[in-house]
Amino acid sequence: MNKELAKKYDPAGFEDRLYSFWIEKGYFTPTRDPGKPHFTVVIPPPNITGQLHMGHALDETLQDILVRYKRMCGYSTLWLPGTDHASIATEAKIVEQMREEGLSKEDVGRDGFLERAWAWNDKYGGRIINQLKKLGSSCDWTRTRFTLDEGCSRAVREVFLRLYEKGLIYRGNRIVNWCPHCRTTISDAEVEYEDQAGFFWHIRYPVKDSDEFVELATTRPETLLGDTAVAVNPSDERYKHLVGKTVILPLVGREIPVVADDYVETDFGTGVVKITPAHDPNDFEVGARHGLPVINVMTDDARITDDYPAYAGMDRYEARRKIVEDLEKGGYLVSVEPYTHSVGTCYRCGNTVEPRVSLQWFVSMKPLAGPAIDSVKNGDIRFVPDRFSKNYFHWMENIRDWCISRQLWWGHRIPAFYCDDCGETVVTLEPSAVCPKCGKPMRQDEDTLDTWFSSALWPFSTLGWPDETEDLKYFFPTSVLVTGYDIITFWVSRMIFSSLEYTGKAPFDTVLIHGLVRDAQGRKMSKSLGNGIDPLEVISVYGADALRFTLATGNSPGNDMRFSKERVEASRNFANKIWNAARFVLMNLNTECDPDKLDVSELMPEDRWVLSIYNRTVSEVRDALDRCEIGIAVGKLYDFLWDIFCDWYIELVKPRLFGKTGGDTGAAAQRTLIYVLSGTLKLLHPFMPFITEEIWQSLPHKGESICIASYPEADEKHDFPQDEEKINAVIDAIRAVRNRRAEMNVPPSRKTHIFIRTPHRGLFADSEEFFVSLASAAGVSVIDGEPPEGCVSIVSGDNVLYLPVNEMVDVAAERARLTKELENAEKQIALAESKLKNETFVSRAPEQVVAAERARLEKNTALKAGLVAEIAKLK
Repeated sequence: MNKELAKKYDPAGFEDRLYSFWIEKGYFTPTRDPGKPHFTVVIPPPNITGQLHMGHALDETLQDILVRYKRMCGYSTLWLPGTDHASIATEAKIVEQMREEGLSKEDVGRDGFLERAWAWNDKYGGRIINQLKKLGSSCDWTRTRFTLDEGCSRAVREVFLRLYEKGLIYRGNRIVNWCPHCRTTISDAEVEYEDQAGFFWHIRYPVKDSDEFVELATTRPETLLGDTAVAVNPSDERYKHLVGKTVILPLVGREIPVVADDYVETDFGTGVVKITPAHDPNDFEVGARHGLPVINVMTDDARITDDYPAYAGMDRYEARRKIVEDLEKGGYLVSVEPYTHSVGTCYRCGNTVEPRVSLQWFVSMKPLAGPAIDSVKNGDIRFVPDRFSKNYFHWMENIRDWCISRQLWWGHRIPAFYCDDCGETVVTLEPSAVCPKCGKPMRQDEDTLDTWFSSALWPFSTLGWPDETEDLKYFFPTSVLVTGYDIITFWVSRMIFSSLEYTGKAPFDTVLIHGLVRDAQGRKMSKSLGNGIDPLEVISVYGADALRFTLATGNSPGNDMRFSKERVEASRNFANKIWNAARFVLMNLNTECDPDKLDVSELMPEDRWVLSIYNRTVSEVRDALDRCEIGIAVGKLYDFLWDIFCDWYIELVKPRLFGKTGGDTGAAAQRTLIYVLSGTLKLLHPFMPFITEEIWQSLPHKGESICIASYPEADEKHDFPQDEEKINAVIDAIRAVRNRRAEMNVPPSRKTHIFIRTPHRGLFADSEEFFVSLASAAGVSVIDGEPPEGCVSIVSGDNVLYLPVNEMVDVAAERARLTKELENAEKQIALAESKLKNETFVSRAPEQVVAAERARLEKNTALKAGLVAEIAKLK
């Protein structure tokens, strides 16, 4: 034994010490051993702006459980950590910081801004890494990466160049999702849709040289300024005579054509739509088909441009109000109709996204999406649970080209250079370029790449790609990706197509999807609700193991979970029970024990009983973990430790440990206790690493640490179904006696003789000590005939147990209590019978009400019969 176990379970007293011990020993840093299989997990890199929240805690706990499990199973296990530079979020932090100093980005320039950003990263970027360590994350911190480090940056430039040379990256004017608050484009995956209450404004457009008008409806009247056509369906007889004519754009006076296009639905609204190619993706496509001009009417911050003096400088919503007012004044507004519709918002800031045409860089997605779809369809990659593959397929099969340029300074600058003299464009890996045509210095693109562009390369760029490094050859492809369902489109899909394109391999074989952590009421945790829970505060009060166990308990892949103080307290109580059980075992240990071996020939039935259940638990836990069913695995462990080991086995062997039984069986009990406790601690270690290490170090053990000990394997020689059946029968009988005594309010101090009629005479005769210590028995008699008079009978399986009433209760008082209950039951029976005999009640009352009365009659009739029998026994 290495050290004495403290009297009280106090995680604060050992968690930091043990984590330092693991780091110092290098247990989390794997070697590239050709003789071992590898197990690789890359951490979903948290933003450098982030602080540990409950979503992170869940994500990292699930990963750590799988990583620690595989490490103990003998795999060369790499859990590769790192952080994401998070372009939009980090830039917003720096801008906010400068605003407090009265400065803007333009005041300090790009170089000055980046200097500040790197300084901010140096100060705060590692904060969340240190917080992950408090959780017990067994990452290989020697391999920590950052999406903007030189290796990842080189991989980004290499990918951009390769895609550009293949024609899969291009620059063009297309409709993009523009966030007026963040002042940048965002991809389709970064747009979150929500239902918003709005209006349909019905507007009349005069037909030129005619008294005729066309009526159409719009939810965004401010974009009217950029209309370049109105469209009708070519098959719509109502408007065929107008096709090819022009209408006058209200308020602006511009002539715009009436075009025919199948995009227009004849049965939606009036069958006429306004076409604004610069501010609607569908209109952009219609405009492209008909060669319509594209007129952008808004600035980067969604204000009306100077081209429209009456509205210039107005915010889009202010302009909307003014334009509607002017339409009404001009007689163009027909009606206003309330309308709830789905509106795109920025995932980062929540502001409404503005579709607009902009010159941006795009990835052509169709050629990349095909192999990525096939990799899931053919089983190279599986989603757990499988239902999330539908989300993946829906996104990938309907994917549009990915806008990858961002109007930001913090991030990977696009490696494209332009010649202002001759218009040449060059993409290069070099930091500068000279025009190959005219020899003039070239200007680098000002934009940076979408953060997800670099994150998409994370599984292989972090291992050294594009170089064929030893780490890449050994640890790639990775094994399992653990992530939330909310970033399947953002990240998972992009890693899959990127890895297939650049390495020819799927980046991982399993995607384990978890849900959100919600509060006790089922609400999403948010700042606005003020219901967020800081994991570090939970750790400081209850310990990391209690938090981890809470997050793992009841966890079902893909489903949200509720988090509450009560659940954490229950997890802490579980840890406390294990601690106290271990202390009891250690205090009663006085023989030499081998934690890895057990001579079954010397065991008693109760020893074989616990060993057999432990053996099955090993098999069930391993099976659940192999299927990524972490909640099932932890449930099996909880049931075994709390119920089987602590509540029953320890109690069953106490007489042997205390020398109250004949023979020398106490040593066998001690060896069984150590063997099973040591093995169960190993099973539990991936879930609760700190307490299992601290206890394990106090037990007889081999090796330096439980975290590199071998994970238990089931042994068929430890299956004892007959002993399980026998001891379960005894336990069931003890439970039945306890329950009956509780019903009769018999205090534990009042001992009673127990008579047992059973086909298992030897079993129950040998189990007398169990009934004495666990069922308040004064003694046990196995009988063949009738029991003494005045006993209550208890049926347990094929056994009947008899307890003399006069040894348990005051007979007169008990008869009075039962008689009172009988009278109440008879009243309930009479009341129910009265109602059910009433034909009006039976025919007119709701069916469920009548059924409830019948159930009440049946329940109380059975209760009456039982009470009559009990009273009869009180002689």
